[in-house]
Amino acid sequence: METTLIILKPDAVQRGMMGEIIGRFERKGLQVVGMKMMLISPDLAARHYSVHKGKPFYEGLVRFMTSSPVVVLALRGVGAIAICRKLMGATFGSNAEPGTIRGDLGVSNSFNLIHGSDSPEAAAHECELFFSAGEILAYERAVEGWVYDLTGGTPE
Repeated sequence: METTLIILKPDAVQRGMMGEIIGRFERKGLQVVGMKMMLISPDLAARHYSVHKGKPFYEGLVRFMTSSPVVVLALRGVGAIAICRKLMGATFGSNAEPGTIRGDLGVSNSFNLIHGSDSPEAAAHECELFFSAGEILAYERAVEGWVYDLTGGTPE
């Protein structure tokens, strides 16, 4: 099982798309193990986007991410990182395929609705940035045997 970080960006929150987007992840079979609404501080945004510091879009990105509330999710599942990235679609809404979150819900290349970790290392780092100890939960779901084939003893 992998745990990944998802951020519903200010445009998703302001457009009232939280339920729609979270529902897509849940319908796919991913487990919500952490969730909160928050305002991202400029310091947290700077730490989260530090790899982009110095790039032309960095200042605007930090300004955008701190402009309005976001919803931060920790999602868990087999291959969760790759699954989330496929569900999200291409970075720019204008290029995203229909059926993806960005392809169905966005057209902007600047406001792209959602962030998702791109690797296990990034997911671990980002989850630590946005969640304190004890805020990401481990719990059994009654539906687990209907999401994954568990007949071999491990989720398939």
